[in-house]
Amino acid sequence: MSIKLNYGRRSLTLDLAMLRDPAIVAGHPADAVADPRSAVLEAMSQPAGCMSLADEVRYRRARKAVIIVNDITRPTPYDIMLPPILDELAVAGICDENICFLIATGIHRAMAPDEIAAMLGQELTCRFRAINHDCDDSANLIYLGTLSHGTDFCVNRAALEADIVVGTGIITPHYFAGFSGGRKSILPGVAARRSISHNHSLMTSEHATACSVSANPVSQEMMEAARMAGLDFILNVVVDAEGRVCAAVAGDTEEAWLNGVSICQECSAVGIDRVYDVAVAGAGGTPKDINVYQAQKALENAQRAVRPGGTVILVAECTEGYGESRFEEWMKGSASPEDVLRRFAQGFELGGHKAYSLARVVLQKDVILISTLPDHVVGSLFMTPAHSMEEAVALVKQKHGEHFTAIVFPNASAMVPVLK
Repeated sequence: MSIKLNYGRRSLTLDLAMLRDPAIVAGHPADAVADPRSAVLEAMSQPAGCMSLADEVRYRRARKAVIIVNDITRPTPYDIMLPPILDELAVAGICDENICFLIATGIHRAMAPDEIAAMLGQELTCRFRAINHDCDDSANLIYLGTLSHGTDFCVNRAALEADIVVGTGIITPHYFAGFSGGRKSILPGVAARRSISHNHSLMTSEHATACSVSANPVSQEMMEAARMAGLDFILNVVVDAEGRVCAAVAGDTEEAWLNGVSICQECSAVGIDRVYDVAVAGAGGTPKDINVYQAQKALENAQRAVRPGGTVILVAECTEGYGESRFEEWMKGSASPEDVLRRFAQGFELGGHKAYSLARVVLQKDVILISTLPDHVVGSLFMTPAHSMEEAVALVKQKHGEHFTAIVFPNASAMVPVLK
């Protein structure tokens, strides 16, 4: 018996016999909705905690709208999400010229025109203006105040100048913000670098973990920022480990998002009754394994199912390399995982926070990376390179012998193991 793991835009085959009857953590087929488009339309027609989007526009007498969209690193089904939003804006009297897509890049690179067209579709790209957020463009960042845990919050001017702001996205587990989606359209999506940096520095809190919300200081500030910036309405979808839509939620930023979080918890949290010697973690293919910066999330989830001293085989193509310049500098400039932790203790830095998370894992567990990265780059990540599934398993057997326990996560980016 074998299983295919998504790898970029293709797949790699894992022969399960090599792992001697491993546990397999797959998605929940029953959770996926039969008709995602209808689910989105139903959510829009029955918004949580507020009026319909069209009624909100009429009530506010809004004439200018901004729709915040994810960047290319988030596989969001905009073909079914954007049409009902645009229909309601049009019905309420907002013309195409007064609607703008604001791409929530956070600290990621700007999207190229062809990438925007691929994400939004050629028709919408021609009809509407789309702009990349730039977290370092001080002329277009407005200071709104200080959040409860000390973050000086600055947000993109375009969001503030709109009469109504609509956030879109997907809800999945996030390794220190609890869950993605909802309030993240604003912070980190369209916030200043220094705002994102201070907010993300709260990741060292014991409450800043996957699937944690109420006591999570990172998430708390994100919600405060969304309110402060006037995120009026959201449309989010909950996706399972295979990227299938499980539910759609729309309406008030907090109420609708929390409804989605409850559903996501059911889809993504996986109970395990033990920790294992070895985990095979598929990052999920493009765009989840587009670079190390993104693929780290799969590692973070899967390592929770592995005992100290165990091994994670991470399957992530990483065609864009490290994925972020500061993260790359931290990894290349550190002689050991301990070196990363010492540097991080001296002061938080975006990019460095990813190096910190990676270092914490590799200090406790060996990581074998199957990717297209050169071996010396994999070495700079304090991981062991492998060029095939067979080579990776052979390395595991050198360390653990023939008799080891194993668990397989075909899409570790979207699954969070929880010890029962």
